[in-house]
Amino acid sequence: MAGLTRRAALGFALAGTLPARGTEATGWPVPRLTLMLAYPPGGISDRLGQDLAARLRRIFGLTVFAEYRPGAGGALAMERLSQAAGDGSVLLLSAVTPLTLAPWLGPLRYDPVHGVVPLRALADTPMLVVGSSRLQAQDWAGMVEQARAQAGGLRWATSGFASTGHLLMEQVRLDTGAPFVHVPYAGGGRQLQDALAGHFELLSTNLAADQLAWVQQGRLKALALGAPTRHPRLPALPTLSELGHPEANRWSTFGLFAPGSLSPALRQRLSARLAEALDDDWRDFVRSQHSEPASMGGERFVAWLEESSRRNRQLVNEPGFAR
Repeated sequence: MAGLTRRAALGFALAGTLPARGTEATGWPVPRLTLMLAYPPGGISDRLGQDLAARLRRIFGLTVFAEYRPGAGGALAMERLSQAAGDGSVLLLSAVTPLTLAPWLGPLRYDPVHGVVPLRALADTPMLVVGSSRLQAQDWAGMVEQARAQAGGLRWATSGFASTGHLLMEQVRLDTGAPFVHVPYAGGGRQLQDALAGHFELLSTNLAADQLAWVQQGRLKALALGAPTRHPRLPALPTLSELGHPEANRWSTFGLFAPGSLSPALRQRLSARLAEALDDDWRDFVRSQHSEPASMGGERFVAWLEESSRRNRQLVNEPGFAR
């Protein structure tokens, strides 16, 4: 499938059944908005989504309903979004991987170029690689050595197939030649509980307050960080680039998306409302969640997605990449 292009038309759709004020009073063509969340409750995307929904309620003056649509690493939510009407009633908060990675791993039931419109990036969240109580090694080098020595390799859990954590794992496997068994989950909530229970040895997860707490309590072993720089709450933890894996040094980017059928006029009105909602207070909130606010929007966001898609295609085409 071709990479993402700037020709994508902008769409904005959400589902919901809650009562709302009339459209004349709010100046918006529909009486309610649904903000779809591509992942289950309990993770960083849930926290971002709930806060964003509250801000949209205030800015739009409408009922805004946050609706969970998890599954297939965000692909199910993208599919539903691509089928939504472009009447200004639906938005989707999702990681970018359903657009930049999933197209290279198998057939999709949505068009990532024309069926979905990227509105703007919202947040960059570091990717934390931790070991559970099942992992005997105490650091990254020891983990790689254990993976090579252990029959069948180590089990590595992620938030799902075609997720950032999955991509990170595959790159480390290609870099080291160590065998890892992918254990995909449908989102980040349950995988954290299973890590604490020792159901697998390794986990790549978005950095958030819960993960930090379990690391600080010694229940999880912090091994590496996917981020541009070290995190202030984990200053001794090296990034994957520092550990010799620059191509594996990846983090999750979450964005706001709409269906491809939204009219240009409604897109402009929507962009203005979003600029009002994503203010300094929003950026402070994102940082309080151990993430960094992202400000790319419009053509700049689309161009960045195109480049990410090309980069992911190169990795997926590497010999030995497990599809």
